[in-house]
Amino acid sequence: MAIERYNPWAEMNTLQRQIDRIFEDLQPPTFRSPAAELTETEDALHLKLELPGMSAKDMDIEVTENAVKVIAERKSEHQEGKRSEFYYGKFQRVIPLKTKIQNSKVTAEYKDGILNLTLPKTVEVKNKVVKVNLSEK
Repeated sequence: MAIERYNPWAEMNTLQRQIDRIFEDLQPPTFRSPAAELTETEDALHLKLELPGMSAKDMDIEVTENAVKVIAERKSEHQEGKRSEFYYGKFQRVIPLKTKIQNSKVTAEYKDGILNLTLPKTVEVKNKVVKVNLSEK
């Protein structure tokens, strides 16, 4: 028969983990940053953002030559005694762009929870041709 050593702290650690889990369950979830997809064509950049369950009036979109900034808020429909795993609250996401765009000609469409932005490239970027000098050795 082996002798086991009693460790009183093991029980305290187990109790602490259980209490932590209880408090984690009570905290309301916070809004996560939306998923983004950026594709490039010859004339424009196309940015898609997942923003389900939001209305266009709750979104603010700012576009510069080098970045897109989306600020939005999903308002809570909180009711007493209701448990929800939905994310509510304000968020902000800035997406830097590697190509300069014509921010005055951006078009936007919001449908089925997806925000689609078409960001036309500047004329200089679109028509930029670089001549490469080749020398023989």
